Amino acid sequence: MTFKKILGYLLRWLLPLALTVVLVSYMFRKVDFSQMWSLVTHGVDYWWILAAMGISVLSHVCRALRWRIQLDSLGIRPPLMALVCSIFGTYALNLVFPRLGEVWRCTYISRLEKKPFTEIVGTMVADRLMDTVMVLCLTLLTFVVAAPALESFLERYPVGQGALALVRSPHAWTGLIGGILIIWAIFHFGRETGPVKKTRQWIGGMWRGFASLATMKGKWSFLAYTLAIWGCYFVQLYVAFFAFDFTRALCSEASLGFGLVPCLVAFVLSSIGMAIPSNGGLGPWNIAVMFGLAVYGISDAEGTAFSMLQWSGQTVMLIILGIYTMAYIALSKKGNAEAADK
Repeated sequence: MTFKKILGYLLRWLLPLALTVVLVSYMFRKVDFSQMWSLVTHGVDYWWILAAMGISVLSHVCRALRWRIQLDSLGIRPPLMALVCSIFGTYALNLVFPRLGEVWRCTYISRLEKKPFTEIVGTMVADRLMDTVMVLCLTLLTFVVAAPALESFLERYPVGQGALALVRSPHAWTGLIGGILIIWAIFHFGRETGPVKKTRQWIGGMWRGFASLATMKGKWSFLAYTLAIWGCYFVQLYVAFFAFDFTRALCSEASLGFGLVPCLVAFVLSSIGMAIPSNGGLGPWNIAVMFGLAVYGISDAEGTAFSMLQWSGQTVMLIILGIYTMAYIALSKKGNAEAADK
C-alpha cells in the first residue's frame, strides 16, 4: 500500500474520530457534570424522547420513498423494504465510519438489482443536493425570523461582535462582490485552461443531475417527500423540547412563537453542524444545538444535557435499525438461496 493511500485512509477515518474527540472535550470543558446528571436522571420526561425516536424512523421511511422515485426514473425498482433498510443501514454505518453509509447503500442496491453503481450514485448525489438546498432555505428563514435574538446574543461576545462588524462593513461586501467578479472572470476568460475545464465539467455534471429532478416523472411527489423528511426532522427536535422543563418553558411563551423559533434556530444550526465529518454527528451536532439554545438563555449544563440525551436517543434507534437491517439482508439472502435451490 502506497503512502498516498495510507494518508487517504487516515484522513478519511481518523480525522472524523479526532474531530469528535476534540469537540466533545470542548463541549464538556465548562459543564457542571453533577448538574447535568441531575437533569438527565430527574428532570426528563422520557416519553417525549421515545416519541422523537419514532418520528426519526418515519423520516427514514420518507427518504426511502423519495429515493424510490429517483431510481424508478432510471428503471431500477428494488423492493421498498430493501430501500428502507438501505437508509437504516446508511445512518447506522455512519455512526462508525462517517460518509461510508452513502457508498454502502448505493453498493447494496447496485448488487441487489444488478445495475451500474455509477447510475445509483448519481441519484444519491441529487438526493444530497436537495438536502443542501433545504438547509440553505431554512437558514435564510432563520435569519429572518430570529435575527433580533441572534444579534443580541452575538453582541455579548468578542467573536460575535467581530462577526457582526464584518457583516455590517461596506468594505467586506465590496470585497465579496470583487471576489465573485474575479471568479467569474477566471471562468469566463480562462475557460480553455485545464483546471477551469475540469471544474466547469464537474459543476455542469452536478447541475444536470440536480436539474433532472425538475423533469423526472413524480417530481411533485419528490418535493412532497422532501418537505416530509425535513418536517420530520424539525418535529422530532421540537417534540424533544417537551422532555425538559427548561425547553418546555420556551414552548409556553407566545413571544417566542411557542418554541418554534428557538427550535428552528437550534435545528438549522445542528443541520449545518452535521456537515462537519464526525461519528454520527457527535460533537458538532451537540455544540450547534447548545449554541442555539444558549441564544434563548439555556445554560451550558442544560444545553449539554438536552443535546446529549436527544443524540443518544437517536443513536440507540439507529443501532436498533442497523441490527434490523442486518437481519433483513441475511434472511433475504437465505430466502434467495433456497429459491435458487428449488
